[in-house]
Amino acid sequence: MLDKSVENNQVNIFGEVMGPFVFSHEVFGEGFYTVEVKVERLSNSFDIIPLMVSERLVDVKQNLEGQMVEVSGQFRSYNRHEEEKNRLILSVFVREWYVRETDYESQQPNYIFLDGYICKQPVYRKTPLGREIADLLIAVNRPYGKSDYIPCICWGRNARFAEKFQVGGHLEVWGRIQSREYQKKISETQVQKRIAYEVSVSKLEYMAEESTSA
Repeated sequence: MLDKSVENNQVNIFGEVMGPFVFSHEVFGEGFYTVEVKVERLSNSFDIIPLMVSERLVDVKQNLEGQMVEVSGQFRSYNRHEEEKNRLILSVFVREWYVRETDYESQQPNYIFLDGYICKQPVYRKTPLGREIADLLIAVNRPYGKSDYIPCICWGRNARFAEKFQVGGHLEVWGRIQSREYQKKISETQVQKRIAYEVSVSKLEYMAEESTSA
């Protein structure tokens, strides 16, 4: 039985390793490394998903570039101080790692479930072509008083539904992790290409708060 801190944040990713393991940080002598995985979409495009992997789980010295892997874990966030402000950094914290054959077909090549709380007023808008979108920021609890802050994007009917949500509301979300390139203006003459990560929501449920009796 999974503990509650794992149940409320579940991810499964299947894709192609895009490069080497890169050292990120160390905790109590345990090294953690990042690596990117290319996940195909049904539309023949793809997402590049960053993974955070312990050296105790995977031999990070081996070259797995081009290999197909399937991982399960949690979508986690932390703030990194950049340019006098904090930037939200997201990656999949890997709990299980499997190298797969090239003809392997995953049942959940890009799946995420979150159980959390709305921590920023939803932003509803329409694209120039009239497509409805709503942006959410969901806080998902972790042990020891920590939380992960996960940006989510809703479409169409889900966007109209999400527009009415209030800060503090309890929400369950199902969807996939997507990557999106954008241009960050560094100065008047310099622009930097960056990648944003968010959950593309396919289903969401607003949880009614349990009533308490005196």
